[in-house]
Amino acid sequence: MPDTPTVTLSTSATRRVGALTLPGFSLLAQACALEPLVMANQLAGRRLYRVLAYSSGGGETPSLAELSLAAGKPFDEAEAELDMLVVCAPTPLSANADGALVARLRALGRSGVVLVGVGGGTELLARAGVLDGYRATLPWQRFTAFTRDFPRVRLSQQLFEIDRDRLTCGGGTAAMDMMMTLIASHHGNELAERVSEHFVLERIRMADEPQQVPLRARLGHAPAPLVDAVMLMEANIEEPLTTHELAEHLGISRRQLERLFKKYLQAVPGRYYLDLRLQEARRLLRDSDLPAGEIAMKTGFSSPAHFSTAYRNHFGVTPREERLH
Repeated sequence: MPDTPTVTLSTSATRRVGALTLPGFSLLAQACALEPLVMANQLAGRRLYRVLAYSSGGGETPSLAELSLAAGKPFDEAEAELDMLVVCAPTPLSANADGALVARLRALGRSGVVLVGVGGGTELLARAGVLDGYRATLPWQRFTAFTRDFPRVRLSQQLFEIDRDRLTCGGGTAAMDMMMTLIASHHGNELAERVSEHFVLERIRMADEPQQVPLRARLGHAPAPLVDAVMLMEANIEEPLTTHELAEHLGISRRQLERLFKKYLQAVPGRYYLDLRLQEARRLLRDSDLPAGEIAMKTGFSSPAHFSTAYRNHFGVTPREERLH
């Protein structure tokens, strides 16, 4: 597991973690954010994290599945000595946000509490202004609206983001990877890996892995020939097609294809194709035990040396160094 980012929390033996849930929250995302902390306590044999439940007005909070979470304290009673607050909210977030709740989040941010956005929690933190100037992410379905509404937030499309004292994720199971990375930064990789093994996970995904956004959602209202071209690329990683061959398959000229890529993807077809192949190579290096030479062949490179050079130019490390991380 690579070196993990560190956030500043209190030096007390037990970190106090508030869990704020808003009506319509995802049970899956909430569990993925909190269960790793509970399991870390169990595996460590001592209480590393104390989770305190809050709801916006006190009482039970109904989830998206119409199952209610046990009653929590009203959020205005959130304890001043909280080290961290995990905000679980629905996606999309309601247009109307409780002014007192937003003000309380802003005050907690000013006081140094680490703030964590899960699902619509990222949007709620953004409304409070506590993500301005920070890198942040959220479920991919909200990328376009979020960019429009919160231009001061540095939106990324990664699986999760840990930027100083702000943590955000793409929702769902990404919350688990984010929290296990946090556990590793607090208590070491060994404990985080034991937590991962408990949940029968193959590995802890890294923050810089992109969210798996469906192709048509990534390309929006792009013309059909462009969508078809990218689908052909994704289906032919091991034996890449030339730009000319792609154009012939699509029944358009090479120049037309290049114009489509430049207009909608800001890249020439060859560069976009190479990026796809290198992302697949990175996945194989991280998820499999295949030799680098075999991965080079599976991702369409003529030789291990060519693969290593292209990989280093794109990611800043060689395939061997990627494995050592």
